[in-house]
Amino acid sequence: MVTVYIRDVDEATAETLKQRAAAEGRSVSAYVASELRKIAARPTNAQVVERLRNVDRTGAPSMDEIVEALESSRR
Repeated sequence: MVTVYIRDVDEATAETLKQRAAAEGRSVSAYVASELRKIAARPTNAQVVERLRNVDRTGAPSMDEIVEALESSRR
């Protein structure tokens, strides 16, 4: 395991983290480590965009078909 130190955390943020950790019955360190794992597991915006660019849209409705479906649902 690596130890990470975070400086310049404002009091309000630190207090919120303490409260959330306490609500889960965990230490602040354990709570923050868990939150950091969640953040690290999420794809970046660039990764999401790249995935979307690589999606096969063969057979998908055209822009005109989508607009027509939206307009007809509003009538």
